[in-house]
Amino acid sequence: MEERWVLHCDCNSFYASVELLAHPELRQKCVAVCGDPESRHGIILAKNEPAKKLGVKTAETIWQAKRKCPDLVLLPPHRELYRKYYRIINTIYQRYTDRVEPFSIDESWLDVTGSWQLFEKSPAALADRLRAEVKAATGLTISVGVSFNKVFAKLGSDYKKPDATTLISRQNYKDILWPLPVGQMLFVGRSAEEKLQGLGVRTIGGLAAAEPAMLQSALGKLGPEIGRYARGEDAEPVRRWGEAEPVKSVGNGMTFKRNLSGPADIRHALTVLADEVAARLRRHGVWAGAVQVTVRDTQLKTITRQKQLPQATHLARDLAEGCWQLMQANWEMQKPIRMLTVTALSITTEPFAVQQSFFEDAPRTDPKREKLEQSLDAIRQKYGRAAIGAGSILKNDLGLGELAIGSPGEDEDLDEKVKGPL
Repeated sequence: MEERWVLHCDCNSFYASVELLAHPELRQKCVAVCGDPESRHGIILAKNEPAKKLGVKTAETIWQAKRKCPDLVLLPPHRELYRKYYRIINTIYQRYTDRVEPFSIDESWLDVTGSWQLFEKSPAALADRLRAEVKAATGLTISVGVSFNKVFAKLGSDYKKPDATTLISRQNYKDILWPLPVGQMLFVGRSAEEKLQGLGVRTIGGLAAAEPAMLQSALGKLGPEIGRYARGEDAEPVRRWGEAEPVKSVGNGMTFKRNLSGPADIRHALTVLADEVAARLRRHGVWAGAVQVTVRDTQLKTITRQKQLPQATHLARDLAEGCWQLMQANWEMQKPIRMLTVTALSITTEPFAVQQSFFEDAPRTDPKREKLEQSLDAIRQKYGRAAIGAGSILKNDLGLGELAIGSPGEDEDLDEKVKGPL
């Protein structure tokens, strides 16, 4: 059977590198791309290699970064420019295969199993060729992981930066990857890493050897899955360019101009967040069977809570009510909130009763409300998202006017995943 070959191409310090194309005089200085230093969105979005060497980290506040690097040069983001280079770079990838799957705006997987022989003597040589072509066309550098599955290819592109090719084969993956800290495994976040370390699992090799039942107990269904990944058992295909990924969740979040405090503030914010999430659900033609609220306080501590809904829905009122119930049960209303995110989960292609009862009729959709929200969609499509909204959220000092037209907080935009061509 022919060996499968997957490349993971990752642009090095993408936002910062794009900005430095217009500022070559800053290349040897510490540079970071950030939100507005004068606002509450002032966090680091990206940094170049000199700043990285001094410990500057993505998502930390500007004052934290400046404490590590007093001479740090701050540049504003230019998102349309990033999208332009995203399109240029992925067009280059498509010269070599039609299986190009973006993972984010600066990362893509390529399946070259059936095509690498047409261009180079080996998959690794093709990776080197891609690095040279991207650099010649854009002035940007990429690092490429070459492996027999998507997860190991991603770990390969992270292994050596910048402007490098790393081959992770069936012969060497245990030597290269298994000694790495478990936190470097794809999908192992900070919380999962802490739980795994509590179980004595400190390396990717330890994760590969861990009992699936133990991982299931600690991390739920994610546990056995990442255990399989660590053993090289990932078989997920690389999607073709433009092939839509099934919708698994739809979320919207924002960092506010001032702290939320009290029931009125929180309900206002939940209403507008849920309104945008519901509109996206309707655009996709799907319903949500559950909702999730993520809350970040002024100390940047975050909690996440979720619940099933009585009836799968794509109506803003239903989503907002479910989120409000979560907040009532899990948050002290006077405790200040910096950021909120509303996420629709348990996505389905038809509305159904999630919670059934022997003694009550199943919940039903509200046709009048359905018609109303569809009318709102039509008005916004014609006149813009800010054309109409709930009266309770139109006049406020929380920045919700921006939110109503879909502007994410910087905190959330860091994790944006591009699921197809922009």
